[in-house]
Amino acid sequence: MERSPTPDQKLRADAPVPEPDPPAARGGDSGRRISAATLGLLATPTALSANATTTALPDIARDVGVPVSTATWIATVFGLAVAVGTPLAAALLRHRGVRAAVLASTGLIVLGTVAVAFSETMPGLLAGRAAQALGGSGLVTTAINLAGTPRRMGVITAGSGMCGALGPLAGSLLSEHASWHVALSLSALALLAVPATLRRAPAPSPARTAFDPVGAALSVALISALAFLTRFPVPALVCAAVLSLALTAWIRHEPDGFVPAAVLRSPAFVMASSVVCALATTYFALLYTVPRLLEDDAGWNSSQIGAGSLVALLIGSALSWGMAAYAHRLSVSAVLTVLLVLGVLAPVTAVLLATPAVLLAAAGVAVFVAASGQATLSVVAGNAVAERQRTTTLGLFTLCYQLGGAFGPAIAALLLA
Repeated sequence: MERSPTPDQKLRADAPVPEPDPPAARGGDSGRRISAATLGLLATPTALSANATTTALPDIARDVGVPVSTATWIATVFGLAVAVGTPLAAALLRHRGVRAAVLASTGLIVLGTVAVAFSETMPGLLAGRAAQALGGSGLVTTAINLAGTPRRMGVITAGSGMCGALGPLAGSLLSEHASWHVALSLSALALLAVPATLRRAPAPSPARTAFDPVGAALSVALISALAFLTRFPVPALVCAAVLSLALTAWIRHEPDGFVPAAVLRSPAFVMASSVVCALATTYFALLYTVPRLLEDDAGWNSSQIGAGSLVALLIGSALSWGMAAYAHRLSVSAVLTVLLVLGVLAPVTAVLLATPAVLLAAAGVAVFVAASGQATLSVVAGNAVAERQRTTTLGLFTLCYQLGGAFGPAIAALLLA
């Protein structure tokens, strides 16, 4: 019999951040036996692969014979595919279980890596990176669903932050000493965790509703429009508005479809998703703004900027795991206070006191609150809905974090224009 959230499980200001045993929908006892290190290895290479592209783009553009501005579509397509793949992976988890999701994601990563390794044209690279990103998003979504507690989520989010910080350096070194093909193949590192995950994968629970293709198509189209806001603002905004209305009407028609109406009505989900999107937007905006300010205002060279940013982001990511591990001792209001106060202070101090030390500290604080928020608030959101909706809820929550990765750079571009 399905267990609905009790009043004590719903969001209360004085309630502690929950640290429950993962229910069957997210892995049950079998999911618990999958170590946090395995889940971290399953999820974090996607962030490493995404950021490794940034320093490899000049070499890719030269070898493929396109301008660097055209080569940036490799990064855009990767980000779009990760965003689109997240709710689709959640639907696959919900209807087919962990084993099917992991096997499908593994196949996509293998196909994408082969395409990237042997392609010398933009269409081949774009197709390969899209497949890698779809597969990576599936593994990330699976790991998040199997985590279950802020402490175990913290391993994933802190590890992703650290890998994201190391990505540009890894891309530069691999492009220089090996090949940019290798730099674009780092997603394959996640495959090392696949055997252990499959051995302990819980049996799938039968889905109570049929797959909703119309809701899925409208959701994917809306996510795509939001992701393209940075490149085509006006057309993307118009499309997003129209698609939002269409999806809203469809959710009213199919309240238990691809996007369950009960999830959108949950105050805890709306709060957690809004906060994590805002924190991620701030983090990614500072991630793109701080290097430019260090170069233009402080006169730092690329080596100084790279080393300083790396140290700041690694420290912030490491501290976020400590926050995630300690969060269950704090109330929801205390966690929100810490996240929101630091989340506001980081950009404000970066603007008012734009010294190199303050800028780097702001970047470190931003990654700390973004990773901490993803780890702690995901559990708050997931425990505020019925058990059968938790997989979908966590997929939508993760999507909101990823949308911050699209909005942040766009804001940075406006500020630096």
